[in-house]
Amino acid sequence: MRIRLNRKLKPASLRAHLLVMLLAVTSLVWLAAALWSYEDARHEAEELLDAQLAQSARLLMAQTRHELVDEGAQHLTTFSFLDEPGLHPYEQNLQFRIENDQGLTLLSSTKPPPGLEAHASGYANVFVGNRGWRVLVINDRALRLRVEVAQSLTIRDELAQQVALRLALPVLLALPLLGLLIYLVVGRALRPLNELANTVKTRTPANLTPVEHSGLPREVQPLTDALNRLLTRLDRALESERRFTADAAHELRTPLAAILMQAQVAEATVNADDRQHALAQIIAGTRRATRLVEQLLRLARIDPLAGLANTRPIELVMLATQILDELGPTAGTCQLRLHPDNDISVTIEGDADLLAVALRNLVGNALRHAPAGSEITLGVEQGNGEPRLWVTDNGPGVPEEELPHLTERFYRGRDTLTEGSGLGLAIVKRIAELHGATLALENRPGGGFQAALVWSA
Repeated sequence: MRIRLNRKLKPASLRAHLLVMLLAVTSLVWLAAALWSYEDARHEAEELLDAQLAQSARLLMAQTRHELVDEGAQHLTTFSFLDEPGLHPYEQNLQFRIENDQGLTLLSSTKPPPGLEAHASGYANVFVGNRGWRVLVINDRALRLRVEVAQSLTIRDELAQQVALRLALPVLLALPLLGLLIYLVVGRALRPLNELANTVKTRTPANLTPVEHSGLPREVQPLTDALNRLLTRLDRALESERRFTADAAHELRTPLAAILMQAQVAEATVNADDRQHALAQIIAGTRRATRLVEQLLRLARIDPLAGLANTRPIELVMLATQILDELGPTAGTCQLRLHPDNDISVTIEGDADLLAVALRNLVGNALRHAPAGSEITLGVEQGNGEPRLWVTDNGPGVPEEELPHLTERFYRGRDTLTEGSGLGLAIVKRIAELHGATLALENRPGGGFQAALVWSA
């Protein structure tokens, strides 16, 4: 026997969940109300029947007084009308007994109630064999009369049950109608979600316009706002990806075209010096393309990150010293040095590898743009609780109107003649954002340029 285990479980239905919960809660409350109504109606019916017994007993007592006192009768006339058939379905034949103080029965119904003790009074349930009776006894101490009236418990229960059922039955019969109304109301209430889902289905990478939320319930608007924020981020991400791809293709086209041209020159020339020069240009172009690809891969890796997964304490002065030792041999005629006042210890939480990449890019940017023999300084400060990691040079600086564009991808300035991909500062800015810092770029008042990573306190 083969058992298929790859069946997909159906997703939970909000409509079904709401219907089940609402119907279950409503049914429990409705049934509890019906049960309470039933029991309360039974109790009230019992009270009414007891009140009827009391009324009957008092009427009999009043009639007896009239017969014996006012009329001076020596014996009572028979109340034959009490044994006649009832005029109402709920009316019962009255069963009674009237006795004097010697226990002599003066008057009784055809079927008198079961006898009680002479001193008994009030209500009592009396059982004779398999039959039960609700008996009420009242006494007239002046005339020394005793009146007993009784009703069958079986008939009383039937009457009480009929009254209770007639009150509770409409409640029970209304339950299916209530369930239908709940089903219709839930469906109508969830209609905006269906409309929202149909609207979202129309969104494609070419159509990421925000979803209109006018007319939607207030509870759905946070979901719509979150969807619109997501669509906006997706639109920006796709636009950034398209722009990144186009710019990368454009930037790679130049070194690849130069490599191809120099390879053709080396292939066609017969002069050894020209061939050697062409080969050197091929190597330089290959290095430039390799550096560009590395920068593109690095940017593609850090750009989608929402935060740093694993962080640890980083001592910034130690990091700056490490970068100086690493890049010192490649500085050429420029001098790399650490700020002489950096005898402090400044520690931040972050990714040491990413911060090293950022610092290498800042130092490499200074090395490419500063004139020969320039001094490039790395420094670490902490003022007002704000750590700063900065790189300065004494080069020509940057035109003020170009400063806001330096962190744009592939931007290299109008007058830049040095090699570069235009991605270095964009990468540094992204690394700074991941570390909760900002990249500050400015021309120094005395000449030169400064790039600083600043952590807010």
